[in-house]
Amino acid sequence: MSCVISSPSTDSGKTTLSLLISCWAFSKGRKIQTFKVGPDYLDQQQLSSIGQPICRNLDIFLSGEEWVQESFFKHSMKYEFSLIEGAMGLFDGLGATTYSSTANISKLLNAPVIFIVNARGQVASLLATIQGFRNFDSELSIAGILFNHVNSERHKKLIEEVFKNEDIEILGFLPSDSKITLNKSNLGLISPLDNGKQIDVEYFANYAERNIDLFSLIKFLKSPQKKMFNSDNFEDFKIEKSKPIAIAEDKIFHFQYPETKEFLSDLGIPLISWSIYDDEEIPNEASSLIIPGGFPEKYAEHISNSIKSLNSLRKFRENGFIYAECGGMMILGDFIKDENGNNHKMSGILPFRSKKSKLSVGYRYIKGLKDTPIIKQNQSIRGHEFHYWEIENNLSELDLRKTEYQKKLSSPWKIKSWETEYKNEGFFDQKLHASWIHLHLPSSPKVSKNFIDATQISF
Repeated sequence: MSCVISSPSTDSGKTTLSLLISCWAFSKGRKIQTFKVGPDYLDQQQLSSIGQPICRNLDIFLSGEEWVQESFFKHSMKYEFSLIEGAMGLFDGLGATTYSSTANISKLLNAPVIFIVNARGQVASLLATIQGFRNFDSELSIAGILFNHVNSERHKKLIEEVFKNEDIEILGFLPSDSKITLNKSNLGLISPLDNGKQIDVEYFANYAERNIDLFSLIKFLKSPQKKMFNSDNFEDFKIEKSKPIAIAEDKIFHFQYPETKEFLSDLGIPLISWSIYDDEEIPNEASSLIIPGGFPEKYAEHISNSIKSLNSLRKFRENGFIYAECGGMMILGDFIKDENGNNHKMSGILPFRSKKSKLSVGYRYIKGLKDTPIIKQNQSIRGHEFHYWEIENNLSELDLRKTEYQKKLSSPWKIKSWETEYKNEGFFDQKLHASWIHLHLPSSPKVSKNFIDATQISF
């Protein structure tokens, strides 16, 4: 059957509950495939860190319904259990709509919702909340509920009394406990790859056994057994002789979807890890380079002192193809200004400086301005943004220090959100693509075809 873990709002305990269930299953030697609704990298990393199968994202806006269904059934059917951690509140999707929301995923996959609610300071109001959510969409199944921050037997009994005539299973009462509280930063949870607190699997498992009705919950965790889905088809991506791609991946750069590396590997493309944190040179055999998002602003001084890596990056620019997203783009600029106002020298490949600004987050509609290595003129694709930094100067400014490469740069596309107008964004030439935008390459055949062509040509 599988289930969706959801809640009325963010910060209600969805990730904590998903981790508790995963740790319990791991402690019993039982495999559980986890999924995360939306484009989130950090919750996904937490759920992937405890020894279970790697967590995977399900995002209708980025990937489309068919890809979401195929990914879910393909991976969940491999294991005894599966669960889907929702995003934000149950009905929160694109802009003010429910499109691409947790509820949208639940109905698409016919997976019942298990609700977790912050019960602090509430009793009868909890019933009003649940009835409101159930009445909002009668086609959605909210089958079970757990209550967070229930710290006394009296509070528990009052909630049970209020819900005694409600047709919903109460699956647990979770008392407050600092040992299961997850550390957060301004972008969300602190990644376990970025000095985040490691999950104490044994403690989480024991806590789950004490406070969750696991016997009743198990029926909602059973993975679907029979479902047809299309096998991966790489007929449009034939490569006669593949060229290696280097990927920056360390405690600084780790915002990437596992399907991207799997997709490239399935095509027979050799992948090589490159660590800026360890001041490594880009491997000589690499013909292309991927620099995913991450937290370069936190490690700006460290990056600035990674002389071998930065020199290698400047040299690679002459002959290789560079694809950089968000934080990856920031190290291609001249400087990163940290939160204390200190400027740290980066590679200087692109003519800008980065500094902290307001949060830019959300889905983006994208339209190609001209033929580029990633998108063709008038092609429409989708992506997302999630960053606090901004570019301080731009290509229109007269800068006599610009290299010949920099003078030829322009924006590959224009982007808009649900509520804004289109604006030009990013940098490109035939050997570089850099942007704030994160893409999900494997689920977009036209983009992935462009990407493969760009990484496999000879300059």
